Amino acid sequence: MTVNNHRLESALRQIQGVRVIPFDLNREHLVVFDFSRDNPELDDLDVSDTFAFSRYISHKLEEQGARVGIGKYDENRTIYDKSAVFASSGSQAQRRTLHLGLDLWVAPGTPVLAALDGQVHSFQDNRPFGDYGPTIILEHTINETSFYTLYGHLNRDCLKSLEKNQIIKAGQEIALVGHMHENGQWPPHLHFEIIRDLQGKEGDFPGVCAVMDREKYLDLCPDPNLLLGIKVLE
Repeated sequence: MTVNNHRLESALRQIQGVRVIPFDLNREHLVVFDFSRDNPELDDLDVSDTFAFSRYISHKLEEQGARVGIGKYDENRTIYDKSAVFASSGSQAQRRTLHLGLDLWVAPGTPVLAALDGQVHSFQDNRPFGDYGPTIILEHTINETSFYTLYGHLNRDCLKSLEKNQIIKAGQEIALVGHMHENGQWPPHLHFEIIRDLQGKEGDFPGVCAVMDREKYLDLCPDPNLLLGIKVLE
Protein backbone atom coordinates (compact mmCIF):
# COMPACT_ATOMS: atom_id res chain seq x y z
CA MET A 1 0.00 0.00 0.00
CA THR A 2 1.37 3.44 -0.88
CA VAL A 3 1.85 6.15 1.74
CA ASN A 4 -0.90 8.21 0.08
CA ASN A 5 -3.39 5.37 0.20
CA HIS A 6 -2.54 4.61 3.85
CA ARG A 7 -3.26 8.27 4.64
CA LEU A 8 -6.56 8.09 2.77
CA GLU A 9 -7.67 4.90 4.51
CA SER A 10 -6.81 6.41 7.89
CA ALA A 11 -8.93 9.47 7.05
CA LEU A 12 -11.87 7.34 5.90
CA ARG A 13 -11.81 5.24 9.08
CA GLN A 14 -12.44 8.38 11.14
CA ILE A 15 -15.84 8.96 9.52
CA GLN A 16 -18.97 7.28 10.84
CA GLY A 17 -22.58 6.93 9.69
CA VAL A 18 -22.09 7.41 5.95
CA ARG A 19 -25.07 6.50 3.75
CA VAL A 20 -25.35 6.43 -0.03
CA ILE A 21 -28.94 5.14 -0.04
CA PRO A 22 -31.61 6.09 2.53
CA PHE A 23 -31.42 2.83 4.51
CA ASP A 24 -29.54 1.94 7.66
CA LEU A 25 -27.62 -1.02 6.27
CA ASN A 26 -26.82 -2.29 9.73
CA ARG A 27 -30.53 -2.62 10.52
CA GLU A 28 -31.64 -3.99 7.17
CA HIS A 29 -31.83 -7.70 6.41
CA LEU A 30 -29.20 -7.95 3.67
CA VAL A 31 -28.47 -10.54 1.01
CA VAL A 32 -24.73 -10.75 0.40
CA PHE A 33 -24.30 -12.09 -3.12
CA ASP A 34 -21.54 -14.41 -4.26
CA PHE A 35 -20.59 -13.87 -7.90
CA SER A 36 -17.49 -16.05 -7.81
CA ARG A 37 -16.97 -19.56 -9.17
CA ASP A 38 -17.69 -20.87 -5.66
CA ASN A 39 -21.42 -20.31 -6.20
CA PRO A 40 -22.90 -23.24 -8.18
CA GLU A 41 -26.13 -21.28 -8.73
CA LEU A 42 -24.27 -19.25 -11.36
CA ASP A 43 -23.25 -22.19 -13.53
CA ASP A 44 -26.13 -21.66 -15.94
CA LEU A 45 -26.58 -17.91 -15.50
CA ASP A 46 -25.52 -15.62 -18.36
CA VAL A 47 -24.71 -12.16 -16.96
CA SER A 48 -25.12 -10.71 -20.45
CA ASP A 49 -28.80 -11.75 -20.39
CA THR A 50 -30.13 -8.75 -18.50
CA PHE A 51 -33.54 -10.22 -17.78
CA ALA A 52 -32.19 -13.56 -16.57
CA PHE A 53 -29.66 -11.82 -14.31
CA SER A 54 -32.37 -9.49 -12.98
CA ARG A 55 -34.67 -12.42 -12.23
CA TYR A 56 -31.87 -14.10 -10.29
CA ILE A 57 -31.25 -10.97 -8.18
CA SER A 58 -34.96 -10.35 -7.57
CA HIS A 59 -35.62 -13.97 -6.64
CA LYS A 60 -32.82 -14.03 -4.07
CA LEU A 61 -34.04 -10.80 -2.46
CA GLU A 62 -37.67 -11.92 -2.39
CA GLU A 63 -36.73 -15.36 -1.11
CA GLN A 64 -35.04 -13.84 1.92
CA GLY A 65 -37.44 -10.94 2.41
CA ALA A 66 -34.74 -8.33 1.82
CA ARG A 67 -34.89 -5.03 -0.03
CA VAL A 68 -31.09 -4.58 -0.27
CA GLY A 69 -28.47 -6.92 -1.71
CA ILE A 70 -24.73 -6.45 -1.43
CA GLY A 71 -22.20 -7.09 -4.19
CA LYS A 72 -18.76 -7.40 -2.63
CA TYR A 73 -15.56 -5.42 -3.12
CA ASP A 74 -12.37 -7.24 -4.21
CA GLU A 75 -14.42 -10.20 -5.45
CA ASN A 76 -13.17 -12.18 -8.42
CA ARG A 77 -16.43 -12.27 -10.35
CA THR A 78 -15.83 -15.21 -12.60
CA ILE A 79 -19.46 -14.78 -13.66
CA TYR A 80 -18.03 -12.08 -15.97
CA ASP A 81 -16.08 -14.71 -17.87
CA LYS A 82 -19.31 -15.42 -19.73
CA SER A 83 -19.57 -11.88 -21.06
CA ALA A 84 -17.54 -10.28 -23.86
CA VAL A 85 -18.11 -6.90 -22.18
CA PHE A 86 -15.29 -7.53 -19.71
CA ALA A 87 -12.63 -8.76 -22.11
CA SER A 88 -9.44 -6.70 -22.25
CA SER A 89 -6.99 -7.52 -25.02
CA GLY A 90 -8.20 -11.03 -25.73
CA SER A 91 -6.07 -12.92 -23.21
CA GLN A 92 -8.03 -14.91 -20.63
CA ALA A 93 -5.46 -13.80 -18.04
CA GLN A 94 -6.39 -10.19 -18.74
CA ARG A 95 -10.15 -10.49 -18.53
CA ARG A 96 -11.57 -7.93 -16.13
CA THR A 97 -13.30 -9.84 -13.36
CA LEU A 98 -12.09 -8.26 -10.08
CA HIS A 99 -14.72 -5.92 -8.62
CA LEU A 100 -13.37 -2.55 -7.41
CA GLY A 101 -16.50 -1.09 -5.86
CA LEU A 102 -19.40 -2.16 -3.72
CA ASP A 103 -22.83 -2.83 -5.25
CA LEU A 104 -26.14 -2.11 -3.54
CA TRP A 105 -28.90 -4.02 -5.32
CA VAL A 106 -32.14 -2.14 -4.67
CA ALA A 107 -35.35 -1.14 -6.41
CA PRO A 108 -35.07 1.30 -9.32
CA GLY A 109 -35.91 4.82 -8.22
CA THR A 110 -34.18 4.43 -4.86
CA PRO A 111 -32.53 7.77 -3.97
CA VAL A 112 -28.75 7.94 -4.23
CA LEU A 113 -27.09 10.15 -1.61
CA ALA A 114 -23.71 11.87 -1.62
CA ALA A 115 -21.44 10.07 0.84
CA LEU A 116 -19.65 13.23 2.00
CA ASP A 117 -19.42 16.97 1.49
CA GLY A 118 -17.67 17.74 -1.76
CA GLN A 119 -18.14 19.03 -5.26
CA VAL A 120 -19.02 17.62 -8.64
CA HIS A 121 -15.85 16.58 -10.42
CA SER A 122 -17.45 15.15 -13.57
CA PHE A 123 -20.38 13.19 -14.92
CA GLN A 124 -21.44 11.47 -18.11
CA ASP A 125 -23.67 8.80 -19.55
CA ASN A 126 -21.54 5.73 -20.23
CA ARG A 127 -24.04 4.17 -22.61
CA PRO A 128 -22.43 0.97 -24.00
CA PHE A 129 -24.02 -2.32 -22.98
CA GLY A 130 -22.58 -3.49 -19.66
CA ASP A 131 -21.11 -0.08 -18.78
CA TYR A 132 -22.15 2.24 -15.93
CA GLY A 133 -24.83 4.17 -17.76
CA PRO A 134 -25.26 7.59 -16.07
CA THR A 135 -22.31 8.17 -13.73
CA ILE A 136 -21.40 10.89 -11.23
CA ILE A 137 -17.95 11.45 -9.71
CA LEU A 138 -17.62 13.72 -6.65
CA GLU A 139 -14.39 15.16 -5.28
CA HIS A 140 -13.76 15.34 -1.54
CA THR A 141 -11.04 16.55 0.82
CA ILE A 142 -10.53 15.23 4.35
CA ASN A 143 -7.58 16.37 6.46
CA GLU A 144 -5.92 17.78 3.33
CA THR A 145 -6.32 14.41 1.58
CA SER A 146 -8.24 14.61 -1.70
CA PHE A 147 -10.09 11.67 -3.24
CA TYR A 148 -13.20 10.82 -5.25
CA THR A 149 -16.41 8.83 -4.97
CA LEU A 150 -18.08 7.31 -8.03
CA TYR A 151 -21.80 6.52 -8.33
CA GLY A 152 -22.77 4.35 -11.30
CA HIS A 153 -25.93 2.89 -12.88
CA LEU A 154 -28.05 5.98 -12.18
CA ASN A 155 -31.14 7.48 -13.77
CA ARG A 156 -30.52 9.54 -16.88
CA ASP A 157 -32.40 12.64 -15.70
CA CYS A 158 -30.00 13.18 -12.80
CA LEU A 159 -27.31 14.43 -15.16
CA LYS A 160 -29.46 17.33 -16.37
CA SER A 161 -29.23 19.32 -13.13
CA LEU A 162 -25.50 18.93 -12.48
CA GLU A 163 -22.70 21.40 -13.09
CA LYS A 164 -18.98 20.88 -12.78
CA ASN A 165 -17.65 22.15 -9.42
CA GLN A 166 -21.20 22.29 -8.01
CA ILE A 167 -21.07 22.10 -4.20
CA ILE A 168 -22.67 18.95 -2.78
CA LYS A 169 -23.49 18.25 0.87
CA ALA A 170 -23.23 14.89 2.61
CA GLY A 171 -26.57 13.08 2.40
CA GLN A 172 -27.82 15.23 -0.47
CA GLU A 173 -29.83 13.33 -3.08
CA ILE A 174 -27.82 13.43 -6.30
CA ALA A 175 -29.62 10.78 -8.37
CA LEU A 176 -31.90 7.78 -8.38
CA VAL A 177 -30.95 4.18 -9.04
CA GLY A 178 -31.59 3.69 -12.76
CA HIS A 179 -33.86 1.26 -14.55
CA MET A 180 -32.32 -1.38 -16.82
CA HIS A 181 -33.02 0.56 -20.01
CA GLU A 182 -30.84 3.47 -18.85
CA ASN A 183 -28.27 1.98 -16.45
CA GLY A 184 -26.10 0.01 -18.87
CA GLN A 185 -28.55 -2.92 -19.03
CA TRP A 186 -28.01 -4.18 -15.48
CA PRO A 187 -30.44 -5.28 -12.78
CA PRO A 188 -31.04 -2.04 -10.84
CA HIS A 189 -28.29 -1.25 -8.37
CA LEU A 190 -25.83 1.41 -7.27
CA HIS A 191 -22.14 0.82 -7.90
CA PHE A 192 -20.27 2.85 -5.27
CA GLU A 193 -16.51 3.23 -5.53
CA ILE A 194 -13.79 5.23 -3.79
CA ILE A 195 -10.91 6.40 -5.99
CA ARG A 196 -7.65 7.89 -4.78
CA ASP A 197 -6.42 9.06 -8.18
CA LEU A 198 -8.62 9.32 -11.30
CA GLN A 199 -5.52 9.33 -13.51
CA GLY A 200 -6.96 12.07 -15.70
CA LYS A 201 -10.32 10.38 -16.32
CA GLU A 202 -13.62 12.24 -16.19
CA GLY A 203 -17.10 10.78 -15.76
CA ASP A 204 -15.74 7.25 -15.80
CA PHE A 205 -13.25 4.95 -14.08
CA PRO A 206 -12.84 1.15 -14.18
CA GLY A 207 -15.22 -0.71 -11.89
CA VAL A 208 -13.53 -4.04 -12.54
CA CYS A 209 -9.95 -4.94 -13.40
CA ALA A 210 -7.91 -7.94 -14.44
CA VAL A 211 -6.77 -10.12 -11.54
CA MET A 212 -3.17 -9.57 -12.62
CA ASP A 213 -3.71 -5.82 -11.94
CA ARG A 214 -5.26 -6.37 -8.49
CA GLU A 215 -2.49 -4.72 -6.43
CA LYS A 216 -2.43 -1.62 -8.61
CA TYR A 217 -6.19 -1.06 -8.64
CA LEU A 218 -6.86 -1.89 -4.97
CA ASP A 219 -4.26 0.75 -4.18
CA LEU A 220 -6.17 3.21 -6.36
CA CYS A 221 -9.59 2.11 -5.09
CA PRO A 222 -9.77 1.40 -1.34
CA ASP A 223 -12.61 -0.59 0.23
CA PRO A 224 -15.91 1.39 0.10
CA ASN A 225 -16.89 -0.23 3.38
CA LEU A 226 -14.36 2.02 5.10
CA LEU A 227 -17.06 4.68 4.64
CA LEU A 228 -20.24 2.60 4.74
CA GLY A 229 -19.33 0.49 7.76
CA ILE A 230 -21.59 -2.46 6.88
CA LYS A 231 -21.00 -4.87 9.74
CA VAL A 232 -21.69 -8.09 7.82
CA LEU A 233 -18.76 -7.22 5.55
CA GLU A 234 -16.26 -6.54 8.35
